[in-house]
Amino acid sequence: MNARDLVLLTIGVVAASQVPQLMPSLNAMNAGQVETVSSIEPEPKPNVSAPLGSYVLEANRSGHFGGNFVLNGKSVPGMIDTGATFVAMNETTAKRLGFTGNSLDYRYAVNTANGPAEAAHVLLDRVEIGGVRAQSVEAFVLKDQSLNETLIGMSFLKKLKSFAVENDRMVLKQ
Repeated sequence: MNARDLVLLTIGVVAASQVPQLMPSLNAMNAGQVETVSSIEPEPKPNVSAPLGSYVLEANRSGHFGGNFVLNGKSVPGMIDTGATFVAMNETTAKRLGFTGNSLDYRYAVNTANGPAEAAHVLLDRVEIGGVRAQSVEAFVLKDQSLNETLIGMSFLKKLKSFAVENDRMVLKQ
């Protein structure tokens, strides 16, 4: 995949993933209300009856599926985003995972809900949640002001055997 393809795939992905999070806040601001919206809630307890090699996420109040993922061995709160081509994280998270300034080449132009941004392409050794894991997962790193939470996109999900949503539950199968 060349750089142009990566840029085209990611343009709008970050924006599309951020807009739904902004809507409750924007509606509250338009109504003159002050509201605190947290898009990542504490991870629900996994379903104990989930088969081996599976993990179940419960939807939060906003209908999103979030949890504590393990990226390169470190726990990171994240939200599943099927509209994101890649896993996306901010620079602070990337540095915590061991990506240094030298390895972060912000040469890809992307558009986000906060406007245009530059992104660096990285490869995560592994992404895990519960007993479900994938190796060699592509990700983009954006500056902190462009992205405030980690989005778990299709670069992780497509490495699984399957994922499905039913009755406010997402089942990930390895």
